[in-house]
Amino acid sequence: MKMFSVSHKTVFVVDHCPYMAESSRQQVECDVLTKSRAQGVIPLAPVSKSLWTCAVECSMEYCRILYDIYPVDKLVNYIVSDSEFHILNSWKREDQSTHELMSALAAVGPPNPREDPECCSILHGLVSAVESLCKITELQREKRIALMDTAERVANRGRIICLTNAKSDTHVRMLEDCIQETILEQNKLAASSDRLMAIQQCDLVLVHIYPQGEDTLVSDRPKKEISPLLTSEVHSVRAGRHLATKLNILVQQHFDLASTTITNIPMKEEQHANTSANYDVELLHHRDAHLEFFKSGDLHMAGTSTRENGLKETVTLKWCTPRTNSIELHYCTGAYRISPTDVNSRPSSCLTNFLLNGRSVLLEQPRKSGSKVISHMLSSHGGEIFLHVLNSNRSTLEDPPSISEGCGGRVTDYRITDFGEFMRENRLTPVSETSHDPSGKLPAERAKAQLERHTRYWPMIISQTTIFNMQAVVPLANLIVKETLTEEDVLTCQKTVYNLVDMERKNDPLPISTVGSRGKGPKRDEQYRIMWNELETLVKTHSGATDRHQRVLDCIIACRSKPPEEEERKKRGRKREDREDRTEKNGSKDTEEKNWKDSERVKGLLDKEDQESEVIKDSPDSPEPLNKKPRLSIEEVQPPERAKGPVSLLTMWTNRITTANSRKHQEFLGRMSSVNNKFELYQHLKDENGMDVHENSKASR
Repeated sequence: MKMFSVSHKTVFVVDHCPYMAESSRQQVECDVLTKSRAQGVIPLAPVSKSLWTCAVECSMEYCRILYDIYPVDKLVNYIVSDSEFHILNSWKREDQSTHELMSALAAVGPPNPREDPECCSILHGLVSAVESLCKITELQREKRIALMDTAERVANRGRIICLTNAKSDTHVRMLEDCIQETILEQNKLAASSDRLMAIQQCDLVLVHIYPQGEDTLVSDRPKKEISPLLTSEVHSVRAGRHLATKLNILVQQHFDLASTTITNIPMKEEQHANTSANYDVELLHHRDAHLEFFKSGDLHMAGTSTRENGLKETVTLKWCTPRTNSIELHYCTGAYRISPTDVNSRPSSCLTNFLLNGRSVLLEQPRKSGSKVISHMLSSHGGEIFLHVLNSNRSTLEDPPSISEGCGGRVTDYRITDFGEFMRENRLTPVSETSHDPSGKLPAERAKAQLERHTRYWPMIISQTTIFNMQAVVPLANLIVKETLTEEDVLTCQKTVYNLVDMERKNDPLPISTVGSRGKGPKRDEQYRIMWNELETLVKTHSGATDRHQRVLDCIIACRSKPPEEEERKKRGRKREDREDRTEKNGSKDTEEKNWKDSERVKGLLDKEDQESEVIKDSPDSPEPLNKKPRLSIEEVQPPERAKGPVSLLTMWTNRITTANSRKHQEFLGRMSSVNNKFELYQHLKDENGMDVHENSKASR
């Protein structure tokens, strides 16, 4: 029943009663174009249009936009109502043009102000509009023939737009009741006729027109359902430009249109042929031309602006200077007919002629920074102008990116292997007609239910999950997604939980991702807290399936609630880890300072020894020293190094110099054969005299 929408049929009912000849009181200056006026010439007085003229002009503008964008499948029937109704055209395709309507309106002429108002009524036209909606159009007839067996699927919907000068809200309700009764009567006639179709839905749009400077007697009312067959809305509008704006908005709402304003169009001035100025032209087209903006969220960036106090929005696109010396085939994703909003303006006329001469214009999104993005193109085909939507994203004709590259280069650690396993577990296979499920569900419904269970919690990125990276959790993760669990399945899940508790007691490491984090990552206690939270989230999503699923969740909650002594042990462990971290952090500084002090002390000792040796060497009368001090080395003075912490640069350099120098000379015999770094001198005297050296020296005295 959705083959034809309400917009397929539109009936205009325009009031032709004597009160429509009243002035709209919007003055039009006729002397504006006069450049110079001779003396004594009386200027032309301004004129004002009647309510009838305003209604005809605005309704014809509505029809022009409709015929420009939908030249085939959207039809208009125009009816004039006074003492009787006058149908100006039919649903036939040859009658669907503004030329036919203008010729018929010219034959009708303006309202006669001297005609008796009591004999005139808008009801004649409304009744005729309902009768016209029951008539079958050529498109409906073709569909009914094609669907002979199911002809009832061809729906009959339509819209009635009534332009009149109502007396009050009570008068409006009377018109609605009259239309409702007429629809019921015509549906009874259509039920017994092959040439008529019953009305399934009718939308009434009543536009109350009143002169400027007067107070309206009819209040606005949004769309309201009068009955299952009839909906009604009321618009109270001042005649003149306000009425033109209102019908322009209505045609966009009724036929799903959108507005695009082309800015910075260069155009030569008539007065100065060598100069040009930039103009703007507003175009109407189908809303799908802006679909890419809505998908990508770039509608605001494309220059959306609000006009007429927020009643109408337009998307701004910037003119790009066309290249005439090259013909390019652009990759388009859609083409939509356009219609200028102000068709008689000079900028619109120049743009239309420019495009109809075979030229194309590229349109770009106005941006404050960055490179320009060309999103649309204007071009003509067969005498009709189309707005082409250019693909500004990656073309579907190109090779698709590898999944290992990541989406836009941002994510690279997708669970590709797990996803392949997920697809194998959820493959669809043909089912035999003899197979029967005890639950009574269809195979397709069972497949959807299984897919829903498997995707309740399924992280796509490796770094966003812990339990799916652990082999110990695989049995529980595979069983918990089942529709029903057996007692053996519950025991397996509980055993998995107990294994995790044992891992936590042993302080085993977990596969926690440290991507994007600085340092060593979270502490072991924090890792297990993250793992338990994720495991509880997974089981909670399935705990409502059966009581056995709930038992698995209860087991996890019970294991997570540790006894007080366990918490105290964990707290002591965290304090010890913090203390070790602080010690390790400060140890490097203490080691550097201590190494520096030791190096300075060693350097002082070496300098003192050099000075003493120089004094002994430079004194010719000084005796041979009895106990020569062994040369101190850096290794003897340097305290034992810490197991942790860096070595200072001075220590490293001194060790290297000492090692290099030791290779350049033969090592001192006394140092090689010393005991505890001590060597007794003048041992040959002791051997020769058989006495101690010190005793011999005392006897000689």
